[in-house]
Amino acid sequence: MTDTPNLNEQHFFDIDTDALFPRSRGTHPLRILLLHGSLRHRSFSRLLTEEAARILHLLGAETRSFNPAGLPAVDDPGADLSKVQELHELVTWSEGMVWCSPERHGAMTGLMKTQIDWIPLSIGAIRPTQGKTLAVMQVSGGSQSFNAVNQMRILGRWMRMITIPNQSSTAKAFLEFDDNDRMKPSGFYDRMVDVMEELVKFTLLTRDAAGYLSDRYSERKETGEDLIKRVNQKTG
Repeated sequence: MTDTPNLNEQHFFDIDTDALFPRSRGTHPLRILLLHGSLRHRSFSRLLTEEAARILHLLGAETRSFNPAGLPAVDDPGADLSKVQELHELVTWSEGMVWCSPERHGAMTGLMKTQIDWIPLSIGAIRPTQGKTLAVMQVSGGSQSFNAVNQMRILGRWMRMITIPNQSSTAKAFLEFDDNDRMKPSGFYDRMVDVMEELVKFTLLTRDAAGYLSDRYSERKETGEDLIKRVNQKTG
């Protein structure tokens, strides 16, 4: 017999295969939220998310895109929070997300980080991001890089999202879109399609079991009040 004196058996359960592989599955279209990281008139990160949304529609998903114009800095005491509320509602609505940022100074843009920072880890006892899928993409002005997607991947994992293995990085993005702001045929376009296919597959595979996949022993040990207090604690 295994000796586990530190284990609280009241909150330690066998794996529930019925919850992990539910027989009843949702039939509604997948709900995917797309975020982009630039306010430029010809924002290539926005154009790439628009191309991604077209592929998602072909794959049967419903998409919504958040316009970050007017989103205030985090913790600004005089901020108009209407855009923040809009973002929160979209995050709650979604079952998966696409984050796409330009790479600036070797990192994601401040605007992209601001959007992510405004997404709460908890609203009361509800965790808006936990168990949802995430695909990350970036555009670069120069040679191909993966700094922004790697940073966003870390953030997605920190927010307990199911970040899919594939990702997209489009180098010299200014060469990849035509005069009608449509993406040209290329390996970069094909990779974006790959990523959207994978996002849909992972979302379909996990959405009905998302709550169970993110159910944790350590959190079951905590009271609901203690859990809310911990995840909402202020830092900085």
